[in-house]
Parts: sequence; C-alpha cells; structure tokens
Amino acid sequence: MYGKMIENSEHLTVLFRYRFRTAWLIMVGLLLSSVVYTTAAAEVSVRPNLVVVKKSERKLYLMIDDKILKSYDISLGRVPLGRKVREGDLRTPEGSYTLDWKHPNSKFYRAFHISYPNEQDSAQARKRGFAPGGDIMLHGLPNIIGPLVYRVKGRDWTQGCIAVSNEVMDEIWETVAVNTRIDILP
Repeated sequence: MYGKMIENSEHLTVLFRYRFRTAWLIMVGLLLSSVVYTTAAAEVSVRPNLVVVKKSERKLYLMIDDKILKSYDISLGRVPLGRKVREGDLRTPEGSYTLDWKHPNSKFYRAFHISYPNEQDSAQARKRGFAPGGDIMLHGLPNIIGPLVYRVKGRDWTQGCIAVSNEVMDEIWETVAVNTRIDILP
C-alpha cells in the first residue's frame, strides 16, 4: 500500500514539474511576444511629419520636426540645378509643398504626388509667359525598367520628379502619411 502511494507521489512530482515547466515557457513566450509586438507598434506609430529633399546632396530625409529619422539617396530631373520655371524644363521644383495623394498604379513603382505648382510657382511662370507644369511625383523606378536598373541608379533621369529605389519607396509609402509637408531645397 505504501509502495503505491510512493509511486503515485513520484508520478505527481514529475507531472507537477512538467506542468510547471510548460506554464513557465508559455509565460516567457507571451512576455517576449508582447515586447516584440510593443516594439513593432512603436516603430509604426513613429510617423515623420516632414520630408526634406536637399537637391545638391541628392538626399531625401524623413523627419520629425528637426530630428532626422531616415535618409535616402535620390535621383532628380535631368536638369537638376535651379528651380523649376516651366513645364518641360526637366527641373525638380524648389519650395514647400505637400505630398497630397498616393498613386498606386502609375507607370512608376508607386508614386506620391507633390502639390507643385503652388501659387508662387504659378505666378512666376505666368509672369514669364509659360505654363508652370505639374504632375510632379516622388516615385520608385519605372515599371518597365527590369534589368536596366543600373542605367538610372545614381543618375538624374526624371522629367522633374524625385525618384528613389523601389525598396525605399515601400518604406516611404508605409510611413509617410498623405498631406505631409515636403520641403525641396537647392
């Protein structure tokens, strides 16, 4: 009789250890997953409130106020120096604008519309007798480029837009909200 009690007691001890270990592993797993989830949620909630382009540096900066979150290499219009004066001049505008809508089905890999021309741009173009142009975007690479990507990387090739790699465009697409200000500097 005592032999069966001891045998049952040992069995209960092993069972208790197994259940305790299992419960402990589940708690650790839940704790770790909540830390990972909280970190991921915090990263997603950090959205830039400003995009700054420095044409002379060929850089785009995602910012919160005056703190740089990320920086990326860019390509500009084929005539990168100076501000855009008129339609067809192949220049990238300079000034303060808004990324006012997303274009998921453009002829480029994702595109964010830049609110060019503003009132000042339109007035300057009219004063010179020109149309200011428009359809200026922040976009990825052309959808048809395929293996020729090496021909545009590190070069100014757009018709006045700001271009980034498709991977960078994915990051911008996910983190920058519509109606974010973009300052394009010389």
